[in-house]
Amino acid sequence: MPQDSAPPLLYDAPPAPPAEASGEPSAATGAPAHQAAFDWLETARAERQRAGLVRTLRPRPADSPLLDLASNDYLGLARHPEVTHGAAEAAHRWGAGATGSRLVTGSTELHARLEEELAAFCGFEAALVLSSGYAANLAAVTALTGPGTLVVSDAGNHASLIDGCRLSRARTEIAAHADPDAVRTALTGHDGRALVVTDAVFSVDGDAAPLPALAAACRSRGAALLVDDAHGLGVLGEGGRGALSAAGLAGDGDVVATMTLSKSLGSQGGAVLGPARVIEHLVNTARTFIFDTGLAPAAAGGALAALRLLAREPHRAARAGEVARTLHARLTAAGLAAVRPDAAVVSVRAPSPDAAVRWAADCRAAGLAVGCFRPPSVPDGISRLRLTARGDLTDGQIDRAVGIIVATAPAD
Repeated sequence: MPQDSAPPLLYDAPPAPPAEASGEPSAATGAPAHQAAFDWLETARAERQRAGLVRTLRPRPADSPLLDLASNDYLGLARHPEVTHGAAEAAHRWGAGATGSRLVTGSTELHARLEEELAAFCGFEAALVLSSGYAANLAAVTALTGPGTLVVSDAGNHASLIDGCRLSRARTEIAAHADPDAVRTALTGHDGRALVVTDAVFSVDGDAAPLPALAAACRSRGAALLVDDAHGLGVLGEGGRGALSAAGLAGDGDVVATMTLSKSLGSQGGAVLGPARVIEHLVNTARTFIFDTGLAPAAAGGALAALRLLAREPHRAARAGEVARTLHARLTAAGLAAVRPDAAVVSVRAPSPDAAVRWAADCRAAGLAVGCFRPPSVPDGISRLRLTARGDLTDGQIDRAVGIIVATAPAD
């Protein structure tokens, strides 16, 4: 069956009749007919409001007073002096932008160094840097599949993997979450190319995929394995080398990794890592690489500085896991339903979508920023707070965060 965990369409009205050329006012808004093309947006907005699904942008100041347990800055490197200096130095030397696509003028020596050091750090033969982790997933899934290919996708995968499956024109089968036997069953009977795609660490609950068992299921049927290690890089594996390194799969000829530079590395951008022939194929075929402007030099410089800092100070990865386990233990001891973390994401269940929204707002009012996930963004329909266990949190900050979350918790 096709995978579709994206928010449903909230408004599916029949096509509006063509506007009269006379310029008569729209019945819905009173505006001239030629301005009525988007009148349907009013109905869509009302539907979102009734469903409690309105999203708003909340610009933050440069120096927010909130204690941050909402971002993906797992190691606290986004503001580290070495990382910001690396970004600033790159901008001064290479310019504010990449000036073009990577195949025209957008590849610099800085991009090449980042790719070489990222591949070496994570244990892969080669790497390719793109403008975002989203673009990296679209590139990898679409370039490595196509008509006649079978893609087996975990039911809990990130939207970028889901969209890659949709754009691939391949047949997509959905496997039960973190279930290698379901993957093996889905692959049975398919004779052509096959690709299994999964998150390494799932962004909602923070649970890790059973990568060794998934690799075994792939190899029993001759399929390749594509793993999005966005939430594993910098947290899992020796010194933060990622979930595939921890599983002993990094560098294998049938394994490809994608990742983002915007979480543990505190910068911006994404990357695909794998065998050199896979990377060469993406350079020649991946549309989100070929037709997109290259990653800005500042982002590349910041990511490279963060990578070198992590390689030099591997204890940062261990600290992130320690903070996650501490948050989980403290919150469950207080009677809250927190999911045991496998990396740096701690999920705390809420009794309802409205309760989750109020809980997050109460935390913010008390000085704590937390994530809030609710349907339809969560495929299991369970609303929750999502906490980032940052490796730079002090024991005092952990105490403060736990105190706020427990004090503001909604009644069942």
